[in-house]
Amino acid sequence: MAIRGLVVYLLSGFSVAVLSVFVISDHQNDNHTYPLHFSSLNSTLSQHPYGSESNVWPTLKFSWRIVLATVIGFLGSAFGTVGGVGGGGIFVPMLTLIVGFDTKSAAALSKCMIMGASASSVWYNLRVPHPCREVPIIDYDLALLFQPMLMLGITIGVSLSVVFPYWLITVLIIILFLGTSSRAIFKAIEMWKEETILKKKIARQQDTTVNSRGELLIDTEYEPLVPKEEKTGMQILLCNLRWKRILVLVLVWVSFLLLQVLKNDVVVCSAWYWVLNCLQFPVAIGVFAYECVKLYKESKKRRSTGNTESVCEANIEWTPLNLAFCSFCGILGGTVGGLLGSGGGFILGPLLLEIGVIPQVASATATFVMMFSSSLSVVEFYLLKRFPIPYALYLIAVSVLAGFWGQFLIRKLITFLRRASIIVFILSAVIFASALTMGVIGIEKSIQMTRDREFMGFLGFCSSQ
Repeated sequence: MAIRGLVVYLLSGFSVAVLSVFVISDHQNDNHTYPLHFSSLNSTLSQHPYGSESNVWPTLKFSWRIVLATVIGFLGSAFGTVGGVGGGGIFVPMLTLIVGFDTKSAAALSKCMIMGASASSVWYNLRVPHPCREVPIIDYDLALLFQPMLMLGITIGVSLSVVFPYWLITVLIIILFLGTSSRAIFKAIEMWKEETILKKKIARQQDTTVNSRGELLIDTEYEPLVPKEEKTGMQILLCNLRWKRILVLVLVWVSFLLLQVLKNDVVVCSAWYWVLNCLQFPVAIGVFAYECVKLYKESKKRRSTGNTESVCEANIEWTPLNLAFCSFCGILGGTVGGLLGSGGGFILGPLLLEIGVIPQVASATATFVMMFSSSLSVVEFYLLKRFPIPYALYLIAVSVLAGFWGQFLIRKLITFLRRASIIVFILSAVIFASALTMGVIGIEKSIQMTRDREFMGFLGFCSSQ
């Protein structure tokens, strides 16, 4: 299934699911009195007190629950950051089912874990050279292209989490995660086969340079290779940093944070509320448009001169259609993050692979973008007192260690096996595990809502907050 086939699958599945809401709500008995409160998978991400669900914050003390949550959190953070998807689909069920948090606090703590793991992974990646070229391992062009739209999508996802019924979010999760995990596993198998062919080719070349007695034969037609100069850790770090582009990303981050903080102090659905909401669009679209123009002009210039080298790590032509497609995927990834409390990497990670980014760079770039989006939510949640500080610090510490050691061990494994497809296998496994955990919990909750004859249609945006 090609990427465009995946998009058609997602759009058709989402359309059928959304339209079915109207059918189900029309068939509900009008004589029933439905409870006013409605909780979604991630109603925690809206900016005002939502619903009547009270905070449930267990005491942080040594117990089997903490041990199990630590193990799951460590593995989820390690594999999630390596795959570039964060792991929010694993953290939220873990915090609710095992530790005992309410869904609102669990989603906020999930963001803390994603932030910790992604921050440590970014620090590790900044000290790792690009596997093939003399360029940063983080593609800042792609980061500038996707980060603004991802943050804009998170805002949209937050709003939809207030309006969408619980069962619909569950269906959308299953459709999305099954589609992306299936595509990722096919991509991983394809890469594995290509790596196998390459390894066999290299082995045959090595065999031709050794005689029957095991003696090395030197071809005098070729000049001796000059050994590549090893860079120091500081040289690699400086090579991986691009201060001007990082400054732009930080300015976008600060702009969104200020707008979110200001929005928390105004009445929902008031004139100022909508003004502050709408101001996020020019900020995001402005940065995105600037990067689009830059990529388009550079790509067009290289094609006109016969230069086939890619403008950035992606090996696609930056046509208006492809740029529009990337915009759509960025918004979709952010929307998923807003609905689930994840970092949006469930879309961004697979997308980077589809446009030709090698797994190591795709993982580093997706994690870098997630660090900005998750930290934005964490700062906001802290100001709104949405999570207990002791638990947040403990889980962040676990995630920081997991993110670092996950990157370290997987990179060593890739170097030893010479198979970067391991990253893609991990990515697909994390997405599939998230589909199972979030899907099972969502189905169970939806069945309970059906038994209680709760309202199953769309809710009013202003009346639900």
